[in-house]
Amino acid sequence: MIPLTAVPPRPASAPPSPALCLDGLGEVHGLLGEIVDTLAAARRPPGPVPAGAPADVLAAAADALGPPRLPDEGLGAKAALQRLTTVLVEQGLDLAHPRAAAHLQPPPLAVAVAADTLAGAGNASLDTYDSGPAAIAVERWLIAALTGLAGLGEHADGVLTPGGSLSNLMGLLLARDAAALRRGVDVRAQGVAALPAPVVLCSEHAHFSTHRACATLGLGETAVRVVPADEHRRMRPEALAAALASLHPDQTPVAVVATAGTTDFGSVDPLARIAEIAADHGTWIHVDAAYGFGALFSDRLADRLAGLELADSVTLDLHKLGWQPAASSALLVADRSAFTVLAREVAYLNPADDTEAGYGGLLGRSLQTTRRPDAVKAAATLLAYGRSGLGRMVDTCHDLARHAERRILAEPDLELVAPAELTTVVFRYRGGADPAAADALNGAVRRRLLRSGRALVGRTDAAAGAPGEPPRVCLKFTLLNPTATADDIDDLVDTVLDAGRTCERLMEETAA
Repeated sequence: MIPLTAVPPRPASAPPSPALCLDGLGEVHGLLGEIVDTLAAARRPPGPVPAGAPADVLAAAADALGPPRLPDEGLGAKAALQRLTTVLVEQGLDLAHPRAAAHLQPPPLAVAVAADTLAGAGNASLDTYDSGPAAIAVERWLIAALTGLAGLGEHADGVLTPGGSLSNLMGLLLARDAAALRRGVDVRAQGVAALPAPVVLCSEHAHFSTHRACATLGLGETAVRVVPADEHRRMRPEALAAALASLHPDQTPVAVVATAGTTDFGSVDPLARIAEIAADHGTWIHVDAAYGFGALFSDRLADRLAGLELADSVTLDLHKLGWQPAASSALLVADRSAFTVLAREVAYLNPADDTEAGYGGLLGRSLQTTRRPDAVKAAATLLAYGRSGLGRMVDTCHDLARHAERRILAEPDLELVAPAELTTVVFRYRGGADPAAADALNGAVRRRLLRSGRALVGRTDAAAGAPGEPPRVCLKFTLLNPTATADDIDDLVDTVLDAGRTCERLMEETAA
């Protein structure tokens, strides 16, 4: 075997080589080395984000890229990558920094990034056998592994999608068509208007993509009925049962959407009880586990998702608690026949006789035709780390969140709003007695941290204090870096306290 380092560099004037031929692999190897060298030489910001006002940071990135026009002559691969690498490092985000704690956006694992490069080099597609047979096998392997982890049974199946919002859209599409079939309505021929008064029920803390999906699918956002949550921000089963029982016979319950890991709080709805209630009313249950699915890797946290195996469809994001480069989402279904409504036979892709001979692909699993083999990076990660390896990472992030919770509780200037269910903690800088002023102060704290580049923390609105009080502006730690330590969390809290005290003093001076 010829080592890649032995492959001579190609002249700049030579035509490009395909990435997966020997010359092409040598070129990729060399270009990746250039990226590494440029990364090492770049002026990385000391914090997780570049310091400065947003307009200044964006302007600096635009200036570094050069005039926004297609050049007559290219710079060459090396110079182009050096320029882009410098921009992305010096004006970009460092998710591996221990004070990067804003969103459900983890630092990706090296094995996943390397496998993603491999997938890009092969440029397979998942729609037909002759567009990527091995990639199809990898996705089928990954889906089987994930449905097995979820406990969905031998008839389960699934498909990878470009993100959790699209997985939720797909889940509700399948639910809509299943509800229409129960009503004797062919929505693809007759249109959604033929489906009587559709209703989708979800928690008040469900992701906004539920509303978006209903709008996109022609059900309308008014089809969404919000079910109240309890003090732990979990859907109340008795309220769901009452809402379903109160529906008029002319209304069509399309789906119940349960959440396993709300974006802000990590709260998990009581899945088993919700599934039982949905089954009593013959209603599809979709579980949005985009955030919480990763808890299944952990022996400590897996039982929080008890009842997931009863779902008709499940959304999961491995680019959250799976440490994948985005996007790496999937929709799982308990019964593969649910995908029948997406089946299409196209003469130039999947004619019936080719499919019968075993040459079909995954066209009938997706709304996409050309579809990138994102399963490669996720499969590499599962093979490399196994459940226990990923579970240790989940447990570490949960430990960090619990440490942050304890530290917040110990600080008189901070107020814990929501404890660590998974890996998020919601809190407030107390400020004064005036709620509006405290809201303004918390917003100012986050912006000060962003502008300084010292820390990246999240923000949301959440009820704090006595029951019934209106939502207030809160801060949020989203902890997905398994290399961070308790000392890093202490440093993060200290940074927030420092910014809070500075903002409070400045606001007092302005008021005076």
